[in-house]
Amino acid sequence: MSPPVLSVRDLRVEFELPAGLLPAVGGVDLDLAAGELLALVGESGSGKSALAMSLVGLNRGPRTRISGVVELGGQDLVAADEARLRRVRGKDVAVVFQDALAALNPTQRVGTQVAEMIRTHQRVGRRQAWQRSVALLREVGIANPEQRARSYPHQLSGGMRQRVMIAIGLANEPAVLIADEPTTALDVTIQAQVLRLLKRLQTEHGTAVMLITHDLGVVAEVADRVAVMYAGRIVEQGSRDQVLFAPQHPYTRALLNSVPRVDGPLHKRLPAIAGSPLTGVLRPPGCAFAPRCAFTHEACAVSPPALTHRYGGPGQLDACVLGADRAEVSVA
Repeated sequence: MSPPVLSVRDLRVEFELPAGLLPAVGGVDLDLAAGELLALVGESGSGKSALAMSLVGLNRGPRTRISGVVELGGQDLVAADEARLRRVRGKDVAVVFQDALAALNPTQRVGTQVAEMIRTHQRVGRRQAWQRSVALLREVGIANPEQRARSYPHQLSGGMRQRVMIAIGLANEPAVLIADEPTTALDVTIQAQVLRLLKRLQTEHGTAVMLITHDLGVVAEVADRVAVMYAGRIVEQGSRDQVLFAPQHPYTRALLNSVPRVDGPLHKRLPAIAGSPLTGVLRPPGCAFAPRCAFTHEACAVSPPALTHRYGGPGQLDACVLGADRAEVSVA
């Protein structure tokens, strides 16, 4: 794999609550290479969005503690002040949010919003920025972009609004694009179009894409590598085929078992993961998944297992202390 454009080391995010510190992200290590699409998956509340937003300081606040190193282009974004982050956001790292209608300004035409992002980071005139915004809308697949650029967000469909968000993200050709559940509110046809668009832009522009999703079908469609999160930590990481077809961590296996298959047996009831995800400030001393795991034993309660290579394929990492016997546990 080529050298990473984004390198994350021991990233921790904690939120101060009346009950104590909530560890939303608990020591994550990640690398993202140019032209790579990394899918970050896990249940709601696993820390995916908290991780992504902390990369560019979007969740900084008086009751938020962020530590670790996020290196991009030789600079540490965790240590950077707000003025520096403003120069990075939208230029070196861009974010496509889940709810485009809430993210876009309802009082401005969409072409103006794309042009504003261009002029924020580039010394160009209004006319040139507008022409560039129309070209970007055309590039992301919006028909009749000259007319649509003069529309307000509420006049566009959900798929078009999401394309506008992607156009804003690509306005300054960033090295990294973070897409936070970009297809959740869209119907399946528009979902497929947006995913194809992200994949095409990743290939043509060499942009590194971090795609946050809970949809394993989306992962199978577009991901190059997959990182599985649970309770704020990465529990498994590897190529798409390694994680989807040869999962090593019991949590990954449980997620895959809960997805209906067209080529498998017909279930009256889909298998569900027992228990509930951890949401409070108190966490077990060992593996966070142990209370819900069917294969737990004494070693699971000692300390959080390290994310390392054990029995998977080359480059496949997992955080499970189970021995070689887990190879006998089949995926339904």
